[in-house]
Amino acid sequence: MLLLFFLLAAWGSPGPVSQPQQAGPSGVGTLLSRGQYEQFFPHHHPLYSYEAFIKAAAYFPLFAGEGSPDVRKRELAAFFAHAAHETTNGGPGSEGGAYAWGLFYTEELGCKDGHCTIYNTAGTSPYQPAPGKSYYGRGPLQLSYAYNYGLAGAEMNLPLLAQPELVSQNGVVAFRAALWFWMKEQSPKPSCHDVICGKWKPSAEDGRLGRKPGFGTTINIINGGVECRSKDPAIKKNREDRIGFYRRFAAALGTPAGSDCDCAGMTPY
Repeated sequence: MLLLFFLLAAWGSPGPVSQPQQAGPSGVGTLLSRGQYEQFFPHHHPLYSYEAFIKAAAYFPLFAGEGSPDVRKRELAAFFAHAAHETTNGGPGSEGGAYAWGLFYTEELGCKDGHCTIYNTAGTSPYQPAPGKSYYGRGPLQLSYAYNYGLAGAEMNLPLLAQPELVSQNGVVAFRAALWFWMKEQSPKPSCHDVICGKWKPSAEDGRLGRKPGFGTTINIINGGVECRSKDPAIKKNREDRIGFYRRFAAALGTPAGSDCDCAGMTPY
């Protein structure tokens, strides 16, 4: 099974780098108990422990930290939905159901031993690949490409360009990398955080292109170029899998999933 990956931008200047992150107070633990986490991910890889997630979330105090309790829970459900889909080992007929196998894989399948050299590029950015290193998808949201490892490392004060393997060997780093992407605006894309929290207000052009507030636009942000307008049944199943995870987690957290969960028909960014 080939896991999907996200891409901020493989080419061009990365723009200004924010100050290195520091851990701070986080309320995520009040929304999600260890028991709930284990119910969500009964087959999770040891790398993806509840403790690692809570520690990583402390670096992003606004994650699941803005809005009403329902909004905060909805964001948690949305993040977990994408992470579960990107790392699942499940599907129809799987033991425990199709949505019981999230956070199973730590790396993009088929890319070990230097098989995915397409990712070892950074275009004109300053984040050039280190000799002998590979930058294929790793972690809950499959961080990919040297450019993204470099930018994420610079903004989190982590040596990810020199040591990309940290994203699949250190659970806190793995979740931090995923949350970094989730919280980051990628102009012209909004951040997934702003979309789910209702902070993103679609422009007239967004409306014309079918982009609406809701979980569907987070699919567009993460993999819209592949999934949102494809008529391929296999690609449609990817969207349905993300939405299925999202609705399952939202229901388990006791929050409504809301409308516009699908990105079908949206113009990709």
